[in-house]
Amino acid sequence: MEKLVACVQKRPDALCRLICFPWAGGGTSQLVQWGKLFNDSIEVFCIRLPGRESRHEEPFAKDMTSVVNEVASVLLKEFQEKPFAFFGHSFGSYMSLAVALHLKEMYGLEPVHLFFSSAHAPNSAGHLILKNGTLPADDDDFLTCMKIFGGNYEIPQDEDIRKNMVVTSRADTIVFQTFSFEKTEKNTPFSCDVTYFYGSDDKIYDAQGWRELTCGDTSFYQLPGDHFFLLKPSNESFLIKHITRCIENAGL
Repeated sequence: MEKLVACVQKRPDALCRLICFPWAGGGTSQLVQWGKLFNDSIEVFCIRLPGRESRHEEPFAKDMTSVVNEVASVLLKEFQEKPFAFFGHSFGSYMSLAVALHLKEMYGLEPVHLFFSSAHAPNSAGHLILKNGTLPADDDDFLTCMKIFGGNYEIPQDEDIRKNMVVTSRADTIVFQTFSFEKTEKNTPFSCDVTYFYGSDDKIYDAQGWRELTCGDTSFYQLPGDHFFLLKPSNESFLIKHITRCIENAGL
């Protein structure tokens, strides 16, 4: 489990686990620190995909199915032993959704709350445009494309960081494009509440479709900032408090 999951603050007596799924090209270094900020009732796991950090020598995941299978198989005991919630940002929203759909279909397990951030709803026109897009071969063109389609944010000036970002983001984008979700009128996958967050200065996302994933309540929150609004300390504080309140109100 140590290969797949980063956890800086183990809380074996926590009432609930929050599983965090990072953005395209991302690792665990930012979201894993949330483990120090929540109270003792919530333990934070951050998913580490192959091809980065301590897994940098492993080949990147080929598709969303392989990501889902690894997360579900490695953490199945943890999912079964106590309540859990998912938080996903951008590409991480689709990873978390894919895992949640798999757990519900295969094991009848469901998060107590789903938190999505800065991503088109999976049944939206915006999502389909991204999914069917062609990735530019040139690195600079790829980064420009990421800004246009993936969200407004600052591209690093350091050449090595830029190159690593391109390689990892390309791999994650390929995984993203293998994810498909079809919503039918008779198919409402979840009953838990859903919360969607987005930055005021980011691109506009086709987000209303997130409502169609659940028969529970769906809430939308705009926070100041660009695509990575969640890294601003004031927004991070808001997210920690809000997520805590939602989990504690889930009737655990």
